[in-house]
Amino acid sequence: MAIFRRSFLTLVSLLVLLILVFFLSRLTGDPSYLFLPVNATPEARAAFSQANGFDQPLVTQFITYVQNMLTGDFGTSLRQQRPAIDIALEAFPITLKLAGVTLALAIAGALVMGSLAAWRPRGWVDRTVGLTSLAGASAPDFWVAITLVLVFSVSLGILPTSGMGGVTYWILPVIVLGLRPFGLLVQVVRGAMIAALSSPYVKTARAKGASEGRVIFVHALRNSMLPVITVAGDIAASLMNGAVIVETIFGWPGIGGVMINAILQRDFAVIQATILVTAIAILILNIVVDILYGVLDPRVRAA
Repeated sequence: MAIFRRSFLTLVSLLVLLILVFFLSRLTGDPSYLFLPVNATPEARAAFSQANGFDQPLVTQFITYVQNMLTGDFGTSLRQQRPAIDIALEAFPITLKLAGVTLALAIAGALVMGSLAAWRPRGWVDRTVGLTSLAGASAPDFWVAITLVLVFSVSLGILPTSGMGGVTYWILPVIVLGLRPFGLLVQVVRGAMIAALSSPYVKTARAKGASEGRVIFVHALRNSMLPVITVAGDIAASLMNGAVIVETIFGWPGIGGVMINAILQRDFAVIQATILVTAIAILILNIVVDILYGVLDPRVRAA
C-alpha cells in the first residue's frame, strides 16, 4: 500500500509541476519576436500565433496540451520542427551517463575516504578528509567549473573546454558535478562508520581475530549502507538538476543544455518535454530508493 500511496503522490506532484512549467514558461515572452524577422507586421505575428495555438487563452492552451499529451503528442519544437519528446529523449541518456558516472565515482571515493576517516577519529587523516569534504560540499559549481577551465584548459591546455568525446572530455564535468556529492557522502559515511565501529558486533569480530581491514570494509561498512543509500538517492536527484549548469558551461549535449537553449529560444514544447522527462526520472528514482531501503532494512519493510 505504501508504494501505491507514493505512486499517487508522485502523479499529483507531476501534475502540479506540469501546471507550473506550462504557465511560467509563457511569462518569458512572445516567441514570434524570436522566430520572425524584426520588421514583421502585426498580421504576420498574429498568423504565427494562430498557427501555433498561442492566440487561445492560456487555460484553453493547457487543456489542449494535456489532451494531446494523453495521446502521446507532447508538442512540436518551434525551432527544429520535430516532436519535442524525441528531442528530450535523445538528450536524456547523455545526462544520465554523466550523472551515473559521477555518482558511482563519488560513492566509491566517499566509502573509502569516509571509512579511513572513521578508523581514527580526530586523527590527521580524519582532519584532512573532513576539510576536503567540507570544501567540496561548499564550493559553488559554476565557480569550480570556471576555475578548472582557466587552469587546465586555458593556461595548461591539457583538457578540452567543451564538447563530448573521449575520456578527457569527461574529466572536468565529472569533477565539477561530483565535488558536492563526494563531500556530503564522506560526512555521511564517516558518521555511520563511527557508530558501526563502536557497536557490539564489531567488537565481537575483533575479539575473534578478524583483520582490521575486514572489520572496517566488511562488518562495519555493510551495516552503514542504509544512510548512504538514502542520501545517495537524494544526491542522484540533485545531480540531474546540477547537470543543467555543468552541461551549459562545458557544452555537454545533454538534457540540461537542451533545456537552457529551449528557454532562451522560448521553445515551449521542448521546455515542457525536457522538464517532464527529468521530473519523471527523479520521481521514479525516489520510489526505487524507498523500495531499496525497505529491502535492506526489514524494520522499514514491516512498517
